[in-house]
Amino acid sequence: MGCWIGFGPDDGAGRGGSGRYGGRVEERRPGLDPAVAEVRRAVRGALAGLEPGTVVLVALSGGADSLALAAATAFEAPKLGLRAESVTVDHGLQDGSTDAAAAAAAKAEALGLAARVVRVEVGVAGGPEAAAREARYAGLREAARTAGAAVVVTGHTLDDQAETVLLGLARGAGAASLQGMAGRADLDGVALLRPLLAVRRTTTRAACAAEGLEPWDDPHNADARFARARVRETVLPVLESELGPGIAEALARTAAQLREDAEAFDEMIDETIEDIVEHAEAGISVSVAALAANPAALRNRIIRHVVASEFHESLTRTQTLEVARLVTDWSGQGPIDLPGCRARRVGGRVEFTAS
Repeated sequence: MGCWIGFGPDDGAGRGGSGRYGGRVEERRPGLDPAVAEVRRAVRGALAGLEPGTVVLVALSGGADSLALAAATAFEAPKLGLRAESVTVDHGLQDGSTDAAAAAAAKAEALGLAARVVRVEVGVAGGPEAAAREARYAGLREAARTAGAAVVVTGHTLDDQAETVLLGLARGAGAASLQGMAGRADLDGVALLRPLLAVRRTTTRAACAAEGLEPWDDPHNADARFARARVRETVLPVLESELGPGIAEALARTAAQLREDAEAFDEMIDETIEDIVEHAEAGISVSVAALAANPAALRNRIIRHVVASEFHESLTRTQTLEVARLVTDWSGQGPIDLPGCRARRVGGRVEFTAS
């Protein structure tokens, strides 16, 4: 922050003196804590370019990551002409969740943010972690609409990114999963920003300590029943111990590189798709010759893209390869049942129809 300069008369003793500007240099304030500066810089970079007057909604759990994010957003948003508020999603999954949510909202208000709490119902589909995530994003979408917010910001850090990549690797989910979380995504018409993806979790904790903010530690984050908690508490520390430091950063770099590759592939698909796709009765069809002319990586991406865009479903690698065999290994096989649709070879085309 540098020093604060006040202007006043010289005291004649050289303790202030008029100097060149006739000013008295007051006591130097300590510089801005580096952790606070890093978090603020990340938030400023993410919010820069938003239209003045935009409402930005901070997803605040009360943990160190989201609390540091809320403090930085409360500081930076007004300077950019933005209005910042907070929302805390209460999943209702543990005793005391209501009190924890209320405490988080109180901390947001102490930072100068209008705060709200949203209670959600968590289902069971996909397992507890996936179900909680789905409910959380549904709550954030609803809160954004209620607040008139065009942007939601979350406190995901570089460590969260590394954990996501490791979990994707363990599932064998392919490059799409290994890309991790995007810095910017669409949340049903609301922009979802993750400003802290290059910031370590230790930095957010240090920022909270420097600003006198007391974070809440969610017991679920260390509960070994959950895969992400096991990765956080056991797997990553073991990798750091056995392979050396920098594993989390390396995983985050891998995610960024794969995301760049995916964006390049998406551009190639966009340039190609219009020439090889035709609408069919109750579905869509793709030219066999065009698919065969492309390398396997692009061919498989086109297949997944067609199913995702037309039927809003994701294909596994096994399913994708089965469809690709209709192009590369055609021997008269029958239709293939896929999520939300069915694929079959019809002459010189692969046809996808709603199931």
